[in-house]
Amino acid sequence: MKVACVGGGPAGLYLSILLKRQDPSHDITVHERDPEGSTYGWGVTYWRGLLDRLHAHDPESARAVEEHSVRWSEGVAHVRGTATRHPGDEAFGIGRHRLLEILAARARSLGVRLEYEREITDRGLPAADLVVAADGVRSALRTRHAGHFGERITTGRNRYIWLGTDKVFDAFTFAFVETDHGWIWCYGYGYGPGRSTCVVECAPETWTGLGFDRTNEADGLALLEKLFADVLDGHALIGRSPDQGGAQWLTFRTLTNRTWHHGNLVLLGDAAHTTHYSVGAGTTLALEDAIALAGALREHTPLPQALTHYERERKQALLALQSAARYSAQWYENLPRYMRLPPDHMFALLGQRHSPLLPHVPPQLYYRLDRAAGQLEALRRFKRWLGPKVARTVHARTLASRE
Repeated sequence: MKVACVGGGPAGLYLSILLKRQDPSHDITVHERDPEGSTYGWGVTYWRGLLDRLHAHDPESARAVEEHSVRWSEGVAHVRGTATRHPGDEAFGIGRHRLLEILAARARSLGVRLEYEREITDRGLPAADLVVAADGVRSALRTRHAGHFGERITTGRNRYIWLGTDKVFDAFTFAFVETDHGWIWCYGYGYGPGRSTCVVECAPETWTGLGFDRTNEADGLALLEKLFADVLDGHALIGRSPDQGGAQWLTFRTLTNRTWHHGNLVLLGDAAHTTHYSVGAGTTLALEDAIALAGALREHTPLPQALTHYERERKQALLALQSAARYSAQWYENLPRYMRLPPDHMFALLGQRHSPLLPHVPPQLYYRLDRAAGQLEALRRFKRWLGPKVARTVHARTLASRE
């Protein structure tokens, strides 16, 4: 089979690796519009479950990914001068640049052609049996057929900016700072020697009140360093280089599509779907898409049947995580609701932010119920039953309001 993969991110590169491992005779080319090594982004996160799947599907690249990752198993929240720590699941961070280096080298070793600085549009698609649109949330290939794919984009309320720092966090770190214009907070995690990711978020009225809508990047970074001085310990925040356009404040775009394939064109990774960054699953989902598509192409023929199977499998797998991401984003958009709690109670509910029940129960009551449910099996069963019921009701009302 001849495969043209448009987009040289984790999804496209990993798919090319898996397809070559399944059948070395596949003719596979990955087309990437940017120069090699020019990716923007700091670190990405993933969990033990993904690493186990990577080891099962390509042990060589998995070993390299694990070797170049940092790991942690704690979370810490800084609120009003108090640091609260909680144990968590084993998690990992790796630099996005390093991850792409590993996957590109592995793909080349298997005979995949990588063509950088090669932009592919729908009008100039290469001849191939299968064309994979792995070109991100703003996919040119998907946009060309937006009506067929049924794309839908919803924009979040809060503003955020993706930064790096030379402060090395030893745990997944949250810091919440109250200002005269409302709360502003950051998430930080290590990903390599001397480097961490730091994502800053705030409500739009806080963003304008602090002047980020009218300040330049250098002054904005200086203000953020002052606001988060306690957690940064005097370390610097790092933006994008000038040739990359500088660091920008954004609003998150959640993308869904009614269908993921059109003829021999199939969507992969962020071109097919996005989930809010607060659940840290973007790279994981992209790699899992690649695993599922490679498996469908191996196990099903003809091509339309394989693509239909891939779409059905991944849509089903995404349901729970998309719901969790939706509620996580809403938790932060309603942050003042939880900041009146004692710091340890707030941090406990931060860990429960994916719950569909939490928005409908007073926070302090939810905290007490959750603590009790941890000790009583009957309450645990009730919580597991009621949460999805509330989620289905809210989802049905949301759909009805759009009609």
